[in-house]
Amino acid sequence: MLEPKTLARIIRKHRKAAKISQLQLAEMAGIGKTVVFDVEKGKETIKLNTLRKILKVLNIKVVLVSPLMDNDQTVENEES
Repeated sequence: MLEPKTLARIIRKHRKAAKISQLQLAEMAGIGKTVVFDVEKGKETIKLNTLRKILKVLNIKVVLVSPLMDNDQTVENEES
């Protein structure tokens, strides 16, 4: 399971690699700058839709693997 602190490090690393500030990321994702700060600090109560907006801007894909699916099937987040 992906822990909030791990997700925070991934998002922060991608944002810095893209050379954008937290404010720029917030504007690009259409969310408040405080939300980006909270995500990067590992806050555990972020709305899924908000997280999806951040991931889309940073071009991060999420892959889900389920024990109920065949081994060769995965579900990736869809482009909006």
